[in-house]
Amino acid sequence: MNALELHQLVNEISMTYFNKPFKDCVAFNERLRTTGGRYLPSKRKIELNSKFLTELGMEEFKGIIKHELCHYHLHIEGKGYKHGDREFRQLLKKTGSPRHCQPLPTMQNQTLLTYKCSGCNQRYNRRRRIDTNKYRCGKCSGKLKKEI
Repeated sequence: MNALELHQLVNEISMTYFNKPFKDCVAFNERLRTTGGRYLPSKRKIELNSKFLTELGMEEFKGIIKHELCHYHLHIEGKGYKHGDREFRQLLKKTGSPRHCQPLPTMQNQTLLTYKCSGCNQRYNRRRRIDTNKYRCGKCSGKLKKEI
């Protein structure tokens, strides 16, 4: 999907669910890792993660676009456009937009590392390796060991 097709899709969804045109910029952002998209109020720009389109399909991607359009239209109208605002939650319900997107299947397959405290046997699951000489147990300050 190129930039023109993406803008047409976003404008079509905007007209269908919000009865308002989308006049600003929309683009793919490959650096987004854990989120499906984001709205930048200062630039009035929507950035979308193309991995969600390829891995989860068009329906999930349209849900992400609807969610970001809720931010966009409320911001333009001067209403509460942040996740905690009542107007935002009401518009999400009205348009059938998801509050959160599903996690990517490729992100779910990341290996977890398990560390165990030698003092109290507390277990810590981490995605990234930690320096066991630098960090201690948060419960009893015991030494951590990597579990195999």
